[in-house]
Amino acid sequence: MTRTYHITTFGCQMNAYDSDVMEGIMTAKGWTRADREEEADVILYNTCVVRDHAEQRALARLDQLARLKRERPDRIIGVTGCMAQKEAEALHERLPHVDLVLGTRAIARLSPLLDRVIATGTPQACTEILDDGYPADVVPVRQRPLKALVNIIFGCNKNCSYCIVPRTRGREVSRPWRDIVEEARRLRAHQYREITLVGQNVNSYRQAGEGTRSFGNLLRRVGEAAGGADPDAAWIRYITSHPRDCNAAHIRAVAETPNVCENFHLPVQAGANRVLRRMRRSYTRERYLELIDEVRAAVPDATLTTDIIVGFPGETPDEFDQTLDLVRRVRFDSAYMYMYSTRPGTPAAEEFKDHIPLAEKKARLAALIALQEQISLELNRAAIGRRFAVLIEDVAPRTPGDLLARTRGDKMVILPGPREWVGRFAEVEVHDANGHTLFARPVAVARAAA
Repeated sequence: MTRTYHITTFGCQMNAYDSDVMEGIMTAKGWTRADREEEADVILYNTCVVRDHAEQRALARLDQLARLKRERPDRIIGVTGCMAQKEAEALHERLPHVDLVLGTRAIARLSPLLDRVIATGTPQACTEILDDGYPADVVPVRQRPLKALVNIIFGCNKNCSYCIVPRTRGREVSRPWRDIVEEARRLRAHQYREITLVGQNVNSYRQAGEGTRSFGNLLRRVGEAAGGADPDAAWIRYITSHPRDCNAAHIRAVAETPNVCENFHLPVQAGANRVLRRMRRSYTRERYLELIDEVRAAVPDATLTTDIIVGFPGETPDEFDQTLDLVRRVRFDSAYMYMYSTRPGTPAAEEFKDHIPLAEKKARLAALIALQEQISLELNRAAIGRRFAVLIEDVAPRTPGDLLARTRGDKMVILPGPREWVGRFAEVEVHDANGHTLFARPVAVARAAA
């Protein structure tokens, strides 16, 4: 009888890639993916703790799995990811029905630990920070057609005061560049149309060997492996970057590698130097604005996106106004905007007690969102009449007869067309726009991949 598994993923692109690797491990063991948790012999939750909401959502879902365990005591429940790394002992106390706890850098131990649970019936755990986080002989199995994630670096060394990631993901370890380039080459051969390089801080990638020693070098090599200047080459994206490590070599690689998309996601987090120092961001407002100028000089068509936290402890009204001023000056295409929330175990939670009242944080967030939405609308409406290359990703979920596409600059596009166009590159002309979406007519559509 075929054994089955089901994986649920919370959180960032790193977690999504980790789940792809776990899918590969389970497939290599001869197991089959179940469509629903209720049908699975093994249920794995790949969890996130970057924000409290994600952690509480995963805990609530895990609580509900106790019923499935009671119905079938031989069913195996596993928790992986950042919550498993951060709360391993507490998980066993709160969730006694959990059989397997696997940390962020211990995915390579999934198969032997699962076998041990099956053989002994006793819970197993591994939360060591291992350098060989992925099994070398396992090919990730991706559930998403067309677009693939490729991890290039584990961990983070930045230690931003508000962030739990260094505690849960460990110190930086770069994957061997040959493995990354070969994975990109294989993905292109399997007709993936877009490859996103992922890591907590991709542009701190460092790996010696044959000239590949930096993220800029790696971008060029991956771009070439994915097709380079070929019109049918896979597009290359990457996320997330730290402004401190975004340098001239990185920017030139984007400008000069034909299939690397011209989108820079550079999380600024705040616009006031005192707040940036408290956040331990290692750059100033002035340096960030210089970096934006450098990007725009080298890549004139670049789109710029960012992350911003409002209401960080001690942020004054004037310092929040400095954030608004920076947003007006940069004119980001879009932004992920959040209220600060305390994460136990972070330096900010231990050091800073001058918290901003919730009502004030909400008011600041509303003001920031209103400003950014106005800028996004103005930039998108300026695109009316222009032509863009797009990748057609799917049928539009709300408008029958329309398709969902995305530009190289990561702007969403809606255009009319048949389902058969999904997976093709196209040229479109924009005729309307709102703050989140461009509406376009097809000009030319590439043939389906051979």
